[in-house]
Amino acid sequence: MSDTTASGRRSRRQAQAVDVEETQPVENVAGEISPYELPGPARRTNVRKARRGYYAPKLPGAPSTTRQATVLNTALIGPSTGTQGVANGRDVLSHNLVTHDPVTAYNSVPRLISSPNTVVVGGVGGGKSSFVKTVCVIRPLVIRYRRAVIFDKKNRGGEGEYAELVREWGQGEPIRFTQDGSGSRLNLLDPLIVSQIGDAGTYRLLHAIIRIARDGAQLDVWDEKAARAALSKTLATFDAGRIATLGDILPWLGRVDAGDDDMSPASRDRLHQAGLGIRFTLEGLLDEYGGLLDGETSKGVDLTGKLTSFDISQLPAEGPSSNVIRAIGNQWMLGRLRSDPGWQTTCINEEGWDMVEGPAAHLLKSNQKLSRGLGLNNVFVFHKGTDIPKDSPGQTVISEAQSIYVFRQDRKDDADWAVRTFGFDPSTAEVLQTLQPGHFVFKYGSVPETHVQHVRSDIEVTLTDTDEGMRGDARKVQ
Repeated sequence: MSDTTASGRRSRRQAQAVDVEETQPVENVAGEISPYELPGPARRTNVRKARRGYYAPKLPGAPSTTRQATVLNTALIGPSTGTQGVANGRDVLSHNLVTHDPVTAYNSVPRLISSPNTVVVGGVGGGKSSFVKTVCVIRPLVIRYRRAVIFDKKNRGGEGEYAELVREWGQGEPIRFTQDGSGSRLNLLDPLIVSQIGDAGTYRLLHAIIRIARDGAQLDVWDEKAARAALSKTLATFDAGRIATLGDILPWLGRVDAGDDDMSPASRDRLHQAGLGIRFTLEGLLDEYGGLLDGETSKGVDLTGKLTSFDISQLPAEGPSSNVIRAIGNQWMLGRLRSDPGWQTTCINEEGWDMVEGPAAHLLKSNQKLSRGLGLNNVFVFHKGTDIPKDSPGQTVISEAQSIYVFRQDRKDDADWAVRTFGFDPSTAEVLQTLQPGHFVFKYGSVPETHVQHVRSDIEVTLTDTDEGMRGDARKVQ
């Protein structure tokens, strides 16, 4: 072998040699486990060959987590939903289309969710209102035999924010309720309500109305006895005559029935006092909101086409009026749905925390099975769940919901509540606090949550925009 050949081989080996740096220990922060220390594939440690370039990697690997690395596996990063339902947006990680519709998922074979109820939670400015208008109202309306009913509480230019949508998709104007009595009226004892839920259900509604008027205070057994007796006598008196109204109950409150003669004088007096207390409560309610409640249901109150709005935006934010209309309106709607079978109806409860907290929550929970039988799915929209008492029946209503949309939660306590309540991965709490407007975490059934970006068309942006007040659009038109 010549000296030239040997020298050339040594030069090539030197050129191929790679400097192998020793891995430096990584400092753990706050007890975290470094990705470099986690178990993984065995490294090839033949030092001699590594120095010659046979085994050493050309570039150092990048540490990652299982959740981040999922995107590299096309089998694991498949669509989180099927293609049935309504377009919700796109998966932020994979950009796959995300579709879901509670009614479609509930009626699927096999069934994808056990309850059609939906919860939408998020702080102000996160995009939940435009999402509800688009995904829960506009898009499902193109499906045959689908309609929506909204309890519209948010004021926009002197009317509810859904007013324009009702004129575009419904068959008339929103059903407006005003404190001065110039709007529509709902009757607690409307035949649609009484015939649908019976005497017992009507009493539960009256019970809820009394509690709402008393700021949620519980009724004792004497109150319940007096209220139940007065309602029974009222319904019996007007059974074959005109339609009874809330005002017709008042004369019977405070009367002690002759059948209670076995009571002691003290007990009879206590029952009399309990009835008078309820009478004074209802008289105060009718004095302040008589135009809303005292009389038969207005002729214009009906399900109009595919979209109906109960506009309660002009009622005082403080006081019982809007909550009373929600409670009575919900029961009236159940009776109306029974007389018009074959439709699937989505009921939107904007700022619906009062429907899952307090007296109305008991009423709602008792009607869950009845609602499903009538093809009704409820959508509850509110800011945060930490305002709902832990022992409220509303917590049960929320936990039973199977379609969950959580927009940005600014406070850690609110994000942690969402993680606990809906069974999210613990790491999702940090994601919830950093979501951009129009982004949300979505979960249905037992499927793990997905980070989704809501996407709207230009016409949907126009129809669902809620920021014109902040931009001063009304001033620009003048």
